[in-house]
Amino acid sequence: MSGSKKMEDEAVLDRGASLLKHICDEEEVEGHHTIYIGVHVPKSYRRRRRHRRRTSHKDRKERLTENTSDKSDTENNDEASNSILKPLISPAAERIRFILGEEDDGPAPPQLFTELDELLSVDGQEMEWKETARWIKFEEKVEKGGERWSKPHVATLSLHSLFELRTCIEKGTIMLDMEASTLSQVVELITDNQIEIGQLKADLKDKVMYTLLRKHRHQTKKSNLRSLADIGKTVSSASRLFSNQENDSPTTTQRNLTSSSLNDISDKPEKDQLRNKFMKKLPRDAEASNVLVGEVDFLDAPFVAFVRLQQAVMLGALTEVPVPTRFLFILLGPKGKAKSYHEIGRAIATLMSDEVFHDIAYKAKDRQDLLAGIDEFLDEVIVLPPGEWDPAIRIEPPKSLPSSDKRKNMYSGGDSQMNGDMPHDGGHGGGGHAVGDELKKTGRFCGGLILDIKRKAPFFVSDFTDGFHIQALSTILFIYLGTVTNAITFGGLLGDATENMQGVLESFLGTAITGGIFCLLAGQPLTILSSTGPVLVFERLLFNFSRDNDFDYMEFRLWIGLWSAFFCLVLVATDASFLVQYFTRFTEEGFSCLISFIFIYDAFKKMLKLAHHYPINAEFKMEYVTQYDCLCMAPAVLG
Repeated sequence: MSGSKKMEDEAVLDRGASLLKHICDEEEVEGHHTIYIGVHVPKSYRRRRRHRRRTSHKDRKERLTENTSDKSDTENNDEASNSILKPLISPAAERIRFILGEEDDGPAPPQLFTELDELLSVDGQEMEWKETARWIKFEEKVEKGGERWSKPHVATLSLHSLFELRTCIEKGTIMLDMEASTLSQVVELITDNQIEIGQLKADLKDKVMYTLLRKHRHQTKKSNLRSLADIGKTVSSASRLFSNQENDSPTTTQRNLTSSSLNDISDKPEKDQLRNKFMKKLPRDAEASNVLVGEVDFLDAPFVAFVRLQQAVMLGALTEVPVPTRFLFILLGPKGKAKSYHEIGRAIATLMSDEVFHDIAYKAKDRQDLLAGIDEFLDEVIVLPPGEWDPAIRIEPPKSLPSSDKRKNMYSGGDSQMNGDMPHDGGHGGGGHAVGDELKKTGRFCGGLILDIKRKAPFFVSDFTDGFHIQALSTILFIYLGTVTNAITFGGLLGDATENMQGVLESFLGTAITGGIFCLLAGQPLTILSSTGPVLVFERLLFNFSRDNDFDYMEFRLWIGLWSAFFCLVLVATDASFLVQYFTRFTEEGFSCLISFIFIYDAFKKMLKLAHHYPINAEFKMEYVTQYDCLCMAPAVLG
């Protein structure tokens, strides 16, 4: 019994090739347990084990030619990684597949607002953090002069800045899930970490903290003029602190620097942040990503840090809008490379606005995950030749954004879409546009109407008050002229079609009443309501039908309006508007073609009618022009 137990505990040894053969019976084989050892191997290549055998001179020659003899597994891996062509699935893609493929029961990562602040001098005397760009999905820059924002445009990055950013992430400080509630705590933790690993000298900690805690000037503020006494006080205090640092103790210096910096940046949002109307463009659960770049004269090597807070916290006036901060990227470097630092800051800000890297940043567990996200972004980047286009030209955002679900599904292991299907519909066809919350059926009585009121109520008053601005004057004039000219044109045509039962006056009055009620109740002041081509065609057909069947046209038209209003109320109460998601442009364009053909037909019909009533005199001769006469006669009155 003990002998059999000992045999079961012993492992079968692989003695290699020998003359003696060990034959195992079935009981001995079944007595050993099968253990699976899983090692993640990228699917890019598959290396087969080669068994050594007796080789001839010809085999040795071939082996020397292929340069594969006497190489270790590590050298083979290095050779595969240094191959000319990349494998089909790179190790970075495999890593992202594991990151995005993890099941997470929590909510989806929120929308990120990214702000780029640069360390600039104000009036050539003191240094402040000044906002120069911002991102939601597209980049907006502060125009030259610093008075207004540019239009949103697609960010164009240099390939060199992306490689420099990758180097910063690879060699800089990465701190994920940091527990901090104030900016001073974040900065102190970063500097202590860099001192501990030897990337920052201990005597430079106070200067770095003083620089990072300087005041932030956002674009929402106008250039407020400060008194000469305040400027002189700030400059003298900073110079005194740095010049007398050797004479003071480290504790005193740190306390003075921290207190002076905290006087510049507050822990609470300022009034300009709370009043910023840019908040309307952000969802309620949005979080911020702050990018701080600048050059200083006391550093010999770049100071780089990427921080993800465990919980998004409000870091005072750090961000333009009162949004809690989740990510921080800091880059301070020696003098002379301000443009390079600026481009690196734009690169990380653009990455944070990318949906795939955005998810990776939230789910990353270490430095390698972030590097894999950058490599995936580089795989998707398209390079434009420098001589073929002007980098100063800003690329307008596309009208319909391409969905990133295809990239995410490729890494998360999702099923591939059928040919012709959009990524969002799961490969079942049925449309090529995303469905918003407004087009989803609630299943309740007037459920969609109630949700519309809740969505619009916070902005109802501002839709009207924002119109009392000098910049809205041109829009108001445009809408007024568009409405008036439309009412006059179609009012005149309507009078001809209905024998002046409805004309310009009725068109003016109807447009004013219905437009006013619609804007007040629907909250859409910019919507133009007036007669259009289909309405004109309908009124003409209705008038002809009433005249041919001896109906009172005006009474008939009144009942049609009442029934139309009743059907609209029924559609609103039953959430029938969700059917709009199944309409395509084919329906709209087909109807537009019908209306166009009707107007073209009417134009030719009137031309032929004029030619019939006023025929052209084909026998007209210029030499008899003095012999022609003209006689005006009163129309005959029929009895």
